[in-house]
Amino acid sequence: MNTRITSRLGRRAALAVTAAALLPIALTACSDGGGNDKEKKSDASSSASQQPSETGGGDESMDTAASKPFGPACSSVPKDGAGSFDGMAKDPVATAASHNPALSTLVAAVKKAGLVDTLNNAKDVTVFAPTNDAFSKIPKDQLNKVLADKAMLTKILTGHVVGERIAPAQLADGSYETLAKSKLTTSGSGESYKVDGSANVVCGNVQTANATVHLIDSVLLPKK
Repeated sequence: MNTRITSRLGRRAALAVTAAALLPIALTACSDGGGNDKEKKSDASSSASQQPSETGGGDESMDTAASKPFGPACSSVPKDGAGSFDGMAKDPVATAASHNPALSTLVAAVKKAGLVDTLNNAKDVTVFAPTNDAFSKIPKDQLNKVLADKAMLTKILTGHVVGERIAPAQLADGSYETLAKSKLTTSGSGESYKVDGSANVVCGNVQTANATVHLIDSVLLPKK
């Protein structure tokens, strides 16, 4: 009788010792599995956090490309100095235009009309700036007559200015009121745009300190 009891107690003690030995091993295995899951989650989170950054970089590049001047006449703009794109961006619009050789006739007309301060002090405007070639399309006697009539000259020049900045995308199909209280329309796509259906934008999206400038190849004369 005592022998059986002793034998049973011995087996139970042996089982208890075996269980105690196996328990740390089982706990270690569970711990390792949890660590792997955490590492996988951490790796997934890290990968996900990188994706928006990469996407953002692409959008920034697109924005930069869209903000550049465009058009065939842009190639004639000086590469550096006050008349370059970077130089013009630092000055108000009338001053910036005075540094661009292609706008010398316009600048002379602006001075004759007494609009230098008006344009330089304006805030966030768009100027559709006729180039020298645009003015040369007007017969000389007619141009001289306009230049001699300050009221008429002022009306014509302010008819090229809109009281807001117009980005290239807005040129596709737009209608805007000018400072002369007249209407001005734009149309086109890509890098080909017209103003009032006749003047072509030959160098668009030029930035100055207070204005966006679109150089055009014809003077916008008042509609009769």
